[in-house]
Order: sequence, then structure tokens, then C-alpha cells
Amino acid sequence: MPETTARTQADVGRYVSDAWRERYFAACDAVYALGAPALAEQDVETSFGTTHVYRYGPAEPAAQSRTPVVLVHGAGSCSAIWYPNTPDLSAERPVYALDTPGDPGRSVQRAPLHRPEHAAQWLEETLAGLGLDRVHLVGTSYGGWLALNQAHRRPDRLASVTLLDPGGLEKVGPRFFVWLFVSLFATFAPKALRPRLAAWLEQPVLVMPELRTMIRTAVRAFRIRRPSPLPLSEDELSTIRTPLYLVLGKRSLLLHPHRQVERVPRLIPGARAEIVSGTGHGPQIDHAKETNRRMLDFMASVD
Repeated sequence: MPETTARTQADVGRYVSDAWRERYFAACDAVYALGAPALAEQDVETSFGTTHVYRYGPAEPAAQSRTPVVLVHGAGSCSAIWYPNTPDLSAERPVYALDTPGDPGRSVQRAPLHRPEHAAQWLEETLAGLGLDRVHLVGTSYGGWLALNQAHRRPDRLASVTLLDPGGLEKVGPRFFVWLFVSLFATFAPKALRPRLAAWLEQPVLVMPELRTMIRTAVRAFRIRRPSPLPLSEDELSTIRTPLYLVLGKRSLLLHPHRQVERVPRLIPGARAEIVSGTGHGPQIDHAKETNRRMLDFMASVD
């Protein structure tokens, strides 16, 4: 396993110790076990560090030749968070789940990549290192900003982009950070109270022991060192020509769903935007079956 590096460089994430890193990896492995088994893992070297990648795949030979899916997780997490999605997605297409350098996971960051042009270069180098010339890119939260930024700056390898309650469309407001803080505090609540808090906060993490342990361990184990990304301007959004699918939680606190479901198709020609009721910031987790089917149908329509 790669050693933790760049401990003092600004804007480079790091583990607080090797012991905490190993504790976090163990917690992640318990979450990975809830999803599809990975066919392989590999490390891709880039200008910004090593990207750790999990590969999943369909058993059916015809499905193995379909355009693959690349998954990019949100901030403060790793690709284990895709456990509700990898079984359905990988049953129909090859799937690659990336651990983003700068977030807790098995990637190793060596240089800052929060600047939009650097983030796009990192993802371009990662896809090239995997030998992927055409992909369906899926991003959630901060990963949604990465996917949106890629569609604006380096779209050549993108067959489509799917954004799941993404960053990059609005400036992140205080209500989202309050929700994050309260959600983290709620992980320490008595077990009997967690189901009610999970429903109130739209946080399935509170009632899943494996997920709860992973999130709590990440907070202790890893220090993220990057500023929040700025949203894309309307001029930048209007340059996007990659087929785009936006999925929003009706009770999202990251953005204003009804505003964006009108705005994005107006700015991006041909973009599709939908709202999933009964969910907040994680439609791909608490409405996994429905969201998986929507994503696969969209990808099939593009292909």
C-alpha cells in the first residue's frame, strides 16, 4: 500500500497517521462488501498523484463491449459510497469507480488539483491511463462538480455526463454546511433515535452500521486540504455539448431543485433534468433502484 506523502504541502489531503489510515481502509472494505464484488483494482499514475480504481463488470459477453461507466464520488468519501449502484450498473456495463485524490480513500495525492483546469487534467490523465476513449461519466456532489467541469473543459472522452445532486451549479450556502454538521453530530445519537433522525435529515448513514462507521472514521482519519469549488458561470455551462442528465433530490439542501431543473436545460442544449421525490442529497443511495434504472435508460438512449 502506498505510503502517505506530502504531509506539509498546502492543498494536499493527508491521513493523520498510518494507523488511522488502516482503520479507515477496514471500514471501507465493510461497505464495499455490500455492493458488487470488484473484478480488479489498479493504480493509475497522474501528474497529481496516484488514482486508485475499482473495476466491475457484467458477466454477459455482449454487455462487456458497451460503453463503460465511470463513477466519481463526493467530498469526504471514497468509491465505497457507490455500493447501492455497482450491482445494477455493472450487470449491464463495465464500471470503473475512482477514489479521488485529496479525499479519504486509497488514492495518494501529491499535488493540488482543486483548480478547475487541474481537476480536468487529472481526470483526463486517469481516463487515458485506464485506456478509456469513451465513457459515461457519473458524479455526485463534489464529484458532480468534477464531472460538470470535465464536460466544460475536456469533453473529448465523454459519451455522456450524469449529475446526481451535484456541486457546480450554485454557490454552496450555509444551510448545506449546517445539515452536514447536524448529520455528523447525529451519528453519535443513541441507537433508538437514529431511525427518526435518519428520516428527518435524509441521512441513511445513520441506520447503516457499516456506512456510519466509515463516515465517522473518515472524519477522524483524514484531513481534506482544498477550498470549495466555485460554480460554473452561465457562459461556461452554455459551452457544454455533451449529453447531460441532471438528477436532483426534491429536498436537496445543496441547491434549489426547481430552479435548476428549469435553468440547466435552458443553458445546455438537449440536457435532461428530473427531480426525485422523497429524497435529499443522496438519490443514488436512498432511491438506488429507481436512480440506477434512470441512469441506465439515459445511457442507453445516448448509445
